Amino acid sequence: MDILYFAWVRERIGVPRERVESGAATVNDLVAELRAREERYEAAFADLSALRVALDQELSDFDAPLEGVREVAFFPPMTGG
Repeated sequence: MDILYFAWVRERIGVPRERVESGAATVNDLVAELRAREERYEAAFADLSALRVALDQELSDFDAPLEGVREVAFFPPMTGG
């Protein structure tokens, strides 16, 4: 699946997107796999309350299943201005 990172998440991880093979059942499982990779992922996902997730361009929850999902995007909450 494709993983997209936006704003400071992208800055901490160092890439805007990557393709990963994962056996994760939920977004939380995927995050656990990513955090175990390297320190930069641990730093990016240290506080999940500061992140939002979209599955195939639809806002979702971290406990959502990943079956059939092609794209996961992580980003900070949007603010108006």
